[in-house]
Amino acid sequence: MPASILLVEDDSAIATVITAALEDEGYAIKRCTKLAERDIYLENQKFDVMLTDVMLEDGDGLQSLDAVRRSAPEMPVIVLSAQNTLDTAVRASDNNAFEYFPKPFDLDELVRAVSQAVASRRESSETLSLSEEGDGMPLVGRSPAMQSVYRMITRVLRNDLTVLVTGESGTGKELVAEAIHQLGSRRTGPFVAVNTAAIPHDLVESELFGHEKGAFTGAVAQAIGKFEQANGGTLFLDEIGDMPPEAQTRLLRALQSGRIRRVGGRQEIAVDVRIIAATNRDLMPLIEAGRFREDLFYRLNVVPIELPPLRERREDIEVLSQHFLAQAVDEGLPQRQLTKEAVAGLEARHWRGNVRELRNAIYRLAVMSRKDAIDSEVLIDTLGEERPMMPGAGEGDDANAGIGAALDQWLLAKDPPAGTVYGSALAAFEKPLIEYALRKTGGNQLRAAKLLGINRNTLRKRITELLIEPDRYARSI
Repeated sequence: MPASILLVEDDSAIATVITAALEDEGYAIKRCTKLAERDIYLENQKFDVMLTDVMLEDGDGLQSLDAVRRSAPEMPVIVLSAQNTLDTAVRASDNNAFEYFPKPFDLDELVRAVSQAVASRRESSETLSLSEEGDGMPLVGRSPAMQSVYRMITRVLRNDLTVLVTGESGTGKELVAEAIHQLGSRRTGPFVAVNTAAIPHDLVESELFGHEKGAFTGAVAQAIGKFEQANGGTLFLDEIGDMPPEAQTRLLRALQSGRIRRVGGRQEIAVDVRIIAATNRDLMPLIEAGRFREDLFYRLNVVPIELPPLRERREDIEVLSQHFLAQAVDEGLPQRQLTKEAVAGLEARHWRGNVRELRNAIYRLAVMSRKDAIDSEVLIDTLGEERPMMPGAGEGDDANAGIGAALDQWLLAKDPPAGTVYGSALAAFEKPLIEYALRKTGGNQLRAAKLLGINRNTLRKRITELLIEPDRYARSI
């Protein structure tokens, strides 16, 4: 079915030229010269795009756009005007016009803008369906912040551009990658997710590109890497900021050439893979410190998608909570409901661990509540009173409570899998502890080791493994 265009223009010569050009492109055109006629059309028919002049027989086409938004909130509007002033351009921008064309204008550019507006309208329709709860999509929420995310997702569904998803831990970066894969042209191919931070540094290249038998100690057989496993589909590289420099170089080469070579191999292998990367770190300081390749960053950051923290989309907390309660039932937990007071209590909390922490909290409430309805009393009994944003450390028991609170928050946010809790927690808390000792001693590793009460060689080893830069703390003391 051809896209439908509403043209509101009282200059018959201009209207005729525009109509002929758009009809040549296969669009269906409705023309009118007055605002009253426009409103009747909008009441009785849906249009993909509206083109409107500013000065019309019965009023100002810009001033009356509020009424248009009420009738067709998702319809892009292109403004035409013979009043070629800055004020008119600003007014068009303030009214969220899709495009503004001062007369006389290039007809080809106008036709191109209409084509882009039609595509945008269809993207908007996909965005609405993407945000519908219960449709099987992995992302939930209708807040303005998430609508921006949905719009970005729809713009990459019909292409294979590389996407870099950023956001705090627990915001759902892998879910964005899954949505792009499920809705895009590669949905029939595999979706392979790799957490580069969870792979030992000396095995990252083998995990990504595979290895040949005998390539290194322990390589007793040929292994297929993640790139080959994802061939024809999507490869999701999580925590890309933690990838070691050598693997960054090989990843860049693979992205540029579309070919990989297994570790210890000589033959190059063509792969057809869409790359989606994610990080919870700001990569620019890593680039400045020489720990992340700038050329790789720009290769990955073709389409950036930034996920908002939960505190910036509190209006989604209720629908997310209902979503997680339904998931809990599917996993065998009791069916529960949230009272309005409980929802208000959830919305008032800080959620340092973002959506992941909210999910864990909802599951805990479903398990611990003895009533079908989870109220504010159950909420406080199960989750406790809300803590300050930055738990302070005082003397004696207060200091221990602060450490315990920080550990509790970390466990809620990370939710490490069984068998990894001790090692993951130790690494997470060991790094800031070593950095504290280096800061306290001005970067002197011998003094830092004495302060910590560990061997100097052990300290050096952990500094290397945790990617700590002791020179940053060097000073005269």
